Amino acid sequence: MTNTLLCIISSLVGYLLGSISTSILVAKTMGKIDIREHGSGNAGATNTLRVLGKKAAIFVVLGDALKGALSVLIANLLCVWFNIDNSLPLYLAGFFAVIGHNFPLYFGFKGGKGVLTSIVTILALDVKIGLIALVFALVIMATTKYVSLGSCLGAVLVMVLALILRWGDVYFIALCLILGILVLVKHKSNIKRLLNGTESKLGSKSK
Repeated sequence: MTNTLLCIISSLVGYLLGSISTSILVAKTMGKIDIREHGSGNAGATNTLRVLGKKAAIFVVLGDALKGALSVLIANLLCVWFNIDNSLPLYLAGFFAVIGHNFPLYFGFKGGKGVLTSIVTILALDVKIGLIALVFALVIMATTKYVSLGSCLGAVLVMVLALILRWGDVYFIALCLILGILVLVKHKSNIKRLLNGTESKLGSKSK
């Protein structure tokens, strides 16, 4: 198998796995609703928590995390199997897992914001950068009670760390920059509410 073909296969696997929207499936199973029509309208763990509670949110967290990790793992196994020494298929697998989460093929291309899938993808590719960003984001969320603020600042930190710690790895830096910018763009409305002081805090119930 050529490297180009492996990159294509890894991208497809990542996108198809990412398109399995855990929050939509959990909401339909546990709440008999379309999570995109309730709360903030976002198909993610935070909105699931507000609308359906902790138990449903835990399933969403596990599912969204697994998508990123599994996509990278499969790409890595394929590289080993076909004896291809190249990290690009892994990066593409993780990237398209996030794209699938945000724009799921199976659910009308209307998904979530990709924060959890993104950070787990980074964790799978670089434990140090992923762990630092994750802990930082969780601390921000815990102290401010704003999930969106922790998510956005964590995304910025990933981009900065990639430029500092992985300088020279152009593909990895590009991945982190694109995923970080995508998180910020998807949180555009949250950022406006944060600036206006109207953003909902963690633990607040959906209206």
